[in-house]
Amino acid sequence: MQIILLEKVINLGNLGDVVRVKDGYARNFLIPQRKARRATEAAIADFATRRAELEKVAAEKLAAAQAIGQKLAGLVLEIGQKAGVDGRLFGSVTNHDIADAMKAKGFVVEKASVRMPTGPLKMVGDHPVAVAVHTDVVVDINIRVVGEQA
Repeated sequence: MQIILLEKVINLGNLGDVVRVKDGYARNFLIPQRKARRATEAAIADFATRRAELEKVAAEKLAAAQAIGQKLAGLVLEIGQKAGVDGRLFGSVTNHDIADAMKAKGFVVEKASVRMPTGPLKMVGDHPVAVAVHTDVVVDINIRVVGEQA
């Protein structure tokens, strides 16, 4: 299915690009999330008239994300989890736990935007984690996992 992108999508394209994607990806994700429209002649003409407005909205989102990114830069989150004497956790710290800890600090991020390069954290200590506030703004933060005796 050919679609026209209404915002930048990672690994797909930028605002205004006409791309071909699988039908299910377009129907089930891109179109309901309002990230794209079917690339009909009417939709392309409508996009051409609204392009400046959509670019302005995208620039505002990027500016807001950069402001949040500057606040997040160098953030150290401390998360307590039950651990054994050898420093291994009973369970793990996931992106959901990190998103909840950030929400407690006043930063609202989705759990999908927390990128953990090595998977869930299973050891006590400091771990680097990337947070994608926007497709163009990725901030590195540190997670300090503190062991609590069971």
